Amino acid sequence: MTDIKKRTDAYRVYLFLSFTSTALFAIGFPMTLYEATTAALDPLQLVLVGTSLELSVLLFEVPTGVIADVFSRRLSIIIGHFLIGMGLIIESLFPSFLPILLAQVVWGIGYTFTSGATQAWLSDEIGEERANRAMLTASRYGLTGALVGVLAATALGSFTTIAVPIFFSGAARLLLAVMLIFLMVERNFKPAKPEERSTFQHMGDTFRKGLRTIRRRPALLAILGVGLFYGLYSDGYDRLWIKHLLDRFDLPRLFGNNELAFFGVLEGIAVLLSILLTRWAEKRFDTGQPRTIGRLMLGITAGIAVSIAAFAWSPFLGLALALYLVTNSLRDLASPLMAAWMNQRLDPDVRATVLSMIGQVDAVGQITGGPAIGALGRVVSLPLAISLCGGLLAPALAFIRRANRHTHATQVRDDETC
Repeated sequence: MTDIKKRTDAYRVYLFLSFTSTALFAIGFPMTLYEATTAALDPLQLVLVGTSLELSVLLFEVPTGVIADVFSRRLSIIIGHFLIGMGLIIESLFPSFLPILLAQVVWGIGYTFTSGATQAWLSDEIGEERANRAMLTASRYGLTGALVGVLAATALGSFTTIAVPIFFSGAARLLLAVMLIFLMVERNFKPAKPEERSTFQHMGDTFRKGLRTIRRRPALLAILGVGLFYGLYSDGYDRLWIKHLLDRFDLPRLFGNNELAFFGVLEGIAVLLSILLTRWAEKRFDTGQPRTIGRLMLGITAGIAVSIAAFAWSPFLGLALALYLVTNSLRDLASPLMAAWMNQRLDPDVRATVLSMIGQVDAVGQITGGPAIGALGRVVSLPLAISLCGGLLAPALAFIRRANRHTHATQVRDDETC
């Protein structure tokens, strides 16, 4: 009975953490709006803020992983949430470029402390099989938390200032870190052996192993190309779409004294549409077949590219908002499909390696593409910069077609063998 209680506690804490962390992140959703209005950042500065976050994640993923591997998953998670909270508070209190840049670095380092450590802690405490089921359950909690967070942010910021929900999100994150000190148990942690620890040498070995795997499988090499171009377009679009709407249209004031209520309602609708589209796709398509996912990815990627380009040049606010919602829903659907598409091509012993590589390629794409798109928006125009984001997905379509051709060829060979 005692053992069951211990495991249940860890399970419940994980669900609580999933709901609370997602809700707090959603409460801080006005950050890009805050950066574009209160801090008055230009397009290049907006993108560089995102680049600093991605770069800090890329650089600190390995050093912070050592703490989770060697000392304590629990300690790493608590430190991570504390740093994320500090980053949000710094940003909300100092609305200018350099402090915001610093805040994003602190936030990014905090994220690396939680990345991987949370899932590893759960697997240690309740077992890998049950942890996998818990992660699926936690995704539903996270969607609910996102809706709650958007509503809370709208209520907090509509009648005060846009900085208030960001500060509240950071302060509540500090409180969460303190709560985890008392809530989290860690009874099954065993320090990793030296050869299993996250080090730069280990990362190099992992990278070389992943390259050998990808070279043997042309479909994986094509998927790596898809990941690169998804990274190239995404950071620029994520950082500039709000500023584009603010500069191009007179947005309605639903209530309160700023634009936060408008964007809060828009984000709430976007979350609901994403949930509905994902559920429809799960019932309509057999996502257990690589060819089915490949065809879906081709259509979704083309849809994202077209909707972004049309959003950039739309002369009407209603049409621009509809195109944003289409883009957002398709992107949310593409994310789990991309993960399933990759998983179906990987053996268990190399899965983590290759997935890690694809994640690194995406980050490199964001770091490379974001500043170039931001500079174009600053020097030329925002519509041109955002339409370039859509254009960067055109090469991804070619890589998806190539992956689908290799998938078809492999299936034909398998059928002939049978």
